[in-house]
Amino acid sequence: MPQTKTIESQIQSMPPKPDMASRRPAPYITPAGQQRLNSELRYLWKEKRPAVTKKVAEAAAMGDRSENAEYIYGKKQLREIDRRIRYLSKRLDEVVVVDRTPPDQNKVYFGAWVKLLDNDGTHKSYRLVGSDEFDMHETYISIDSVLARALLQKRTNDVVEVRLPAGSQHYQITAVWYGEPGHS
Repeated sequence: MPQTKTIESQIQSMPPKPDMASRRPAPYITPAGQQRLNSELRYLWKEKRPAVTKKVAEAAAMGDRSENAEYIYGKKQLREIDRRIRYLSKRLDEVVVVDRTPPDQNKVYFGAWVKLLDNDGTHKSYRLVGSDEFDMHETYISIDSVLARALLQKRTNDVVEVRLPAGSQHYQITAVWYGEPGHS
């Protein structure tokens, strides 16, 4: 009689998946993404932090700080601002700005625009960008995403399979280009 495996033993026998939370994001960023991070850092350091510091000083001058909601909230805001400033400073030191197109512009690399045809016959276009800038536009996807990793190094007419929790999805690459979004 064949021996059946329990769910627990099946899970234990599976190869470990890389922990996405512990993976460092790819260090790549577009010039526009770098400019956005620099602008945010400059705003936080030159405008937001001084304004909050002034409010905290005014609230502290009112007396008892332990029951002063404005003081407590202002200190919390300062901690959040300082945390973001530290993150942005560190991130800007480690990012690599990709400002050139690759020699083989028929392949998908960082910064590429890719037009895909999905299983339902729907065309969608995406741009592969850094993890710090995919929220800049609805058509931007992080280079660290499952879809972007599947697309890397592929060419027009290649079909990629993306494994998702809900099942596999297939995409055909119908165009690859670099530059402005509408030049496919």
